[in-house]
Amino acid sequence: MNVLISGGGTGGHVFPAIAIADAIKMLAPETKFLFVGAKGKLEMEKVPKAGYDIEGLWISGFQRKLTARNLLVPFKLVASMLKARRLVRRFSPDVAVGVGGYASGPTLEMACRMGVPALIQEQNSFAGMTNRLLGSKVDRICVAYEGMEPYFPAEKLVLTGNPVRDAIRNSAVTREAGIAYFELDPGKQTILVFGGSLGARSLNEAMARQRELLESHPEVQVIWQAGSLYIERFRDCATAQLPNVHIRPFIDRMDLAYAAADVIVGRAGAITISELCLVGKPVVLIPSPNVAEDHQTKNALALVEKDAAVLVQDTGAGEGIISKPLEILSDAAWAGKLGKNILKLARPNAAEDIAKEVINLVNNRHKKPSVQ
Repeated sequence: MNVLISGGGTGGHVFPAIAIADAIKMLAPETKFLFVGAKGKLEMEKVPKAGYDIEGLWISGFQRKLTARNLLVPFKLVASMLKARRLVRRFSPDVAVGVGGYASGPTLEMACRMGVPALIQEQNSFAGMTNRLLGSKVDRICVAYEGMEPYFPAEKLVLTGNPVRDAIRNSAVTREAGIAYFELDPGKQTILVFGGSLGARSLNEAMARQRELLESHPEVQVIWQAGSLYIERFRDCATAQLPNVHIRPFIDRMDLAYAAADVIVGRAGAITISELCLVGKPVVLIPSPNVAEDHQTKNALALVEKDAAVLVQDTGAGEGIISKPLEILSDAAWAGKLGKNILKLARPNAAEDIAKEVINLVNNRHKKPSVQ
């Protein structure tokens, strides 16, 4: 079986794509894979590290502000369509999988035109433009949220959830291990604040204004991931100097950070939310305002509507980033309900479920029994 997988641009697209490939390989070990990404993007580094071949397209999207680079977009699109057609012809895939991002548009478009069964995976509760354009052309659409009918044909939808990394999905680490790893006080309640590996400016600025509040609550401690871009700016701020605040540029063991935390504060990216559902702790989501069509707010609201998370808008982060977690910690019943409700939304077998849909598309093409 030859499987073509396309998409990327961010970790939220790249890592699910790799997880899907890994799951397919577990079910069908002889499968051959070819990834197609965008030149210069994250996938061109991460996919080969995961052991898969990748080809790059000269593709990008329109910039939101007026720039000369936008003049190149039509030429890039044509060039990418032509290369995608050559790649499909050469690799002769039995199925094509798109995970969103610039490269998946021309790749899946050409695969569909050439009669290849196709599946797309949409990570967010608000479908991305590329996937919306492909929805009428592909055979199956795997989604992470209910209520996606406004964006896609209902008969093609399969609710699978988002694949997450094994370190989180299969984590067996304890709170004690997490507390020890971060050199925390086991007698204090812990708030984890993070904004992604690079950091989030507005979250860091909000944390920098929390000195008085955290100083007045010595019974709690904070793990603050400032991010590699911002650590030098915030390392020496007054908040970071408090004995109950532990600032870090990067957290390489998120499984241990999640285990140590009693309340978690973070952005509302699709993969982050999927991980938090598996963790099953009270969560405060502060959506990034700097994403396409405000999809992080829509992701967060999908949880808030089920009483599975608390939403604080980015503009209110300065007031809510610590005060809201403190409210939750002071109300054991509320904290327990939030943790219980978010855990109900967990889909630990998402990668395997998507892999089965991929294999079934091939089997149906060749009239073989479906994978259950």
